[in-house]
Amino acid sequence: MCEANAYLVNADDQKELIMEAVDTVEPVDDGLKLTNIFGDQKFLKAMIYSLSLVDHQVLLKPSP
Repeated sequence: MCEANAYLVNADDQKELIMEAVDTVEPVDDGLKLTNIFGDQKFLKAMIYSLSLVDHQVLLKPSP
C-alpha cells in the first residue's frame, strides 16, 4: 500500500492527525482536498509543509 497519514503541523511543530490512509491530495481554490482509500474527503485551508514518503506522512501547515 502507498497511502499515507496526513498531519497538521502547528506553530510549535506538534503534529495532529487529520486523516489516515490518504490516497490523494489535490489543490482546490483556497486549500487542499484530501481523499482516503475509503472515499472519505476533507477540505483544509492548508498548504503542504513536507512529504515523508518513507514514513508515509503528509505534513500540512495552515494557510494564512
